[in-house]
Amino acid sequence: MQNDQLIYMDYSATTPVDDRVIEAMLPYWKEGWGNPSSSHQFGQTAKMGLENARRTIANLLGASPAEIVFTGSGSEADNLALRGVMRAAGQSGRGNHLIISAIEHEAIHKTALQLADQPEYELTILPVDEFGLVDPQKLKQAIRPETVLVSIMAANNEIGTQQPFIELGQICKEQNVLFHTDAVQAAQYIDWNLDEMPIDLLSLAPHKFYGPKGVGILYIRNGTPIVSTMTGGGQENGQRAGTSNVPFAVGAAKALELVSTEREASNLKLINLRDKLIRGILDSFSADEVRLTGHPERRLPHHASFAFRNLPGGDLVMHLDLLGIASSSGSACSSGNPIPSPVLQAVGLDATWNAGGMRFTLGKHSTASDVDYLIDQLPAAIESLKQFSTIVYG
Repeated sequence: MQNDQLIYMDYSATTPVDDRVIEAMLPYWKEGWGNPSSSHQFGQTAKMGLENARRTIANLLGASPAEIVFTGSGSEADNLALRGVMRAAGQSGRGNHLIISAIEHEAIHKTALQLADQPEYELTILPVDEFGLVDPQKLKQAIRPETVLVSIMAANNEIGTQQPFIELGQICKEQNVLFHTDAVQAAQYIDWNLDEMPIDLLSLAPHKFYGPKGVGILYIRNGTPIVSTMTGGGQENGQRAGTSNVPFAVGAAKALELVSTEREASNLKLINLRDKLIRGILDSFSADEVRLTGHPERRLPHHASFAFRNLPGGDLVMHLDLLGIASSSGSACSSGNPIPSPVLQAVGLDATWNAGGMRFTLGKHSTASDVDYLIDQLPAAIESLKQFSTIVYG
């Protein structure tokens, strides 16, 4: 059976830009195209758009405009948070110890490892349980007098688990340690009030919530010691050099405004579709063939993830694509060789499972018929893949 219409189930990778976001950006390409750092009228028109966007985002997050820094991506926001805070601490002699979890996004994980390669920094990587959760008590035990920063994501991109980040942040606050959370996956699903939350730094990526690619947001609580990692001009209050991308900042603000307004109804719709998808897939296979990955309840509203035993997830992605279903794998495949997923390894899955991670993520255009089609097609797709694969696993 071939589906005549393509079905997108990879909203955690990126989302289509909302038409209302495009409409908000257009004037800053056509009329307000000046450099916001310029003092003439062209520049000041652009600057007004930029600062209005900053103000909108701050209001939606429960922050002040001075605490909002625009970057080029969510990954850059993560990099600035870790490198900027650790370098500032090194310059002032405040400490040298960084803590992250074992399932952080590579923008955090690789940055932390790079810092740890330098003799002046030390790194602790906290384990997670079978659901991908960090134990708050293990965090408390890992904090040392020289600990500067803890960075633990709000929700995992691969398995959808939502961390108890408020509790983790509170532990850091009590220990006088800065707390950063990568909220790239969680931004649109949570009602933020950063003025009252124990979060010192927070990263966002608007392309995950129907905004444009090429722009990120880093919230930096007032008074947080941080140094710029990109030198040049004094843009973004000296935190990030480079001519400001006004249209994308405006689009980011509009996207965040829309998902914040529509959050309650959207979450309810997505949870219903997600649960239908999870039940359908688990009912279609035996427990020896498939496992739900991530926490069964503490998971993102739109996120369903699984591990298939003795199955190359990357090959299944390609097979489903031929059926008109866009999905993603927790592992990458290169030349037919499965690369084990570090996240699935961290939650305790062995080699027979951790190459078969699959992620199906839903969004505003997803429907019940989309879910039905996936559930209907998946068993035959997997059987076909097993029959014709020349790779032996397990």
